[in-house]
Amino acid sequence: MRGSLLGRRTATRLRQVAISAVKSAKIKLLLCCCVLFAFFATRTTPFMGWADHAASLNSFSGSRLYYRRGYALLINTWKRNDLLKQSISHYTSCRGLDSIRIVWSEPNPPSDNLVKLLSQVVQSNSRDGRQIELKFDIHEEDSLNNRFKELKDLKTDAVLSIDDDIIFPCSTVEFAFSVWRTAPNAVVGWVPRMHWIEKLNHAIFQRGLPLMCLEWLQVANVYACSVMNGNAGRYIYGGWWSVWWTGTYSMVLSKAAFFHKKYLSLYTNEMPASIREYVAKNRNCEDIAMSFLVANATGAPPIWVKGKIFEIGSTGISSLGGHIERRSECVNVFVAEYGRMPLVSTSLKAVDSRNIWFW
Repeated sequence: MRGSLLGRRTATRLRQVAISAVKSAKIKLLLCCCVLFAFFATRTTPFMGWADHAASLNSFSGSRLYYRRGYALLINTWKRNDLLKQSISHYTSCRGLDSIRIVWSEPNPPSDNLVKLLSQVVQSNSRDGRQIELKFDIHEEDSLNNRFKELKDLKTDAVLSIDDDIIFPCSTVEFAFSVWRTAPNAVVGWVPRMHWIEKLNHAIFQRGLPLMCLEWLQVANVYACSVMNGNAGRYIYGGWWSVWWTGTYSMVLSKAAFFHKKYLSLYTNEMPASIREYVAKNRNCEDIAMSFLVANATGAPPIWVKGKIFEIGSTGISSLGGHIERRSECVNVFVAEYGRMPLVSTSLKAVDSRNIWFW
C-alpha cells in the first residue's frame, strides 16, 4: 500500500517536471523565432514590402538640412528700441538662429548708436562660435505689408516672424522649429484664431450645448463654404476665446510663427494687389492676409504649437474697441477677392511631451 502511494507521487512529480520542461522549451523556441524574425526582417526589407518605409525615413532625414541651416528671425518693430534690444538679446541665445532681419518702417533710419548697440548684443550673446547676421530692412513707406516684403538674400528657408514685444523660451522656439521641419509648407505658431459663419454663430450659442457644439461646428465649417458662396451668410473672425470654446482654429497669426521664405515672395508678387492695398489703407489684417495666402496655396490648415508666451510691451490694437468687427470685415473682403473661403479648420495642437506628465 505504502509502495503504491510512493509510486503515484513519483509519477506525479515526473509529469510536473515533464510539463515544466515542455513549457520551458516552448518559451525558448518562441524567443528563438522572435530573434530570427528580427534578423531576417532587417535583411529582407524590399521583399517584405517595407522599402517605402525606409525611403520615407531617408526623405525625413533630409529635413535635418533645415536645422543645420537654421532660421531667420524676422522681427517687426516700431519706435520701441528698448523692447527691440530685449528681444534680440534673448533670441540670439537660442539654437538654430542664423540671422536677424529687422523690419524698419519708421520715418528716420536707425541711429548709429542703435546699430552699434544691437551688434554688440548679438556678438556677446552668440554661442558655439556662430556668426549671426544682423540687418535692418529699411522701408520708406510705413505699411504693414513691409512685414512680408520679399527678402531675396535669405540663406535659410525657415522664417520666424515675431513682434518685438513677444518673448518665448528658447526651448519653446526650438520645439516649434522641429515641428515646422516636419511640415515646411505650413504656418507653425503659437497664436491660433478661427472663422465661422454668422448664422451658424447664432445657432450655436442659442442651443447652449457646448459638447454638441464642438462636433457640430467642425462639420459646419465644411458646409459654411457653400453657404458663403451662395451669398447667404457672412464670416465672423473669432478671437482666442472662440478657439478655447470650440477647440477649433483655422489661422495662426504671424506675430509669432514659423513659415517658409517662399511665402514672402508670394505675398509680394503673387497675392492680389487689392489685398495689399486694403492692408495698407486700413493698417490691419496683414496676418490674416498671410493666412489666406498659405491656405490657398496648400489647401491645408496651419499648426498650433503649445508654448509659454511672455508679452513685454503695452497692449496693441487688439485691445481697442471694434477689433473683432474690423477683423471680420477683413475676412469677408479677402473671401470676395479669392472668390471662395480658402481657410481650413482643424483641432490639431502640437505639444512637447517631454514637459508633461501624461500625453
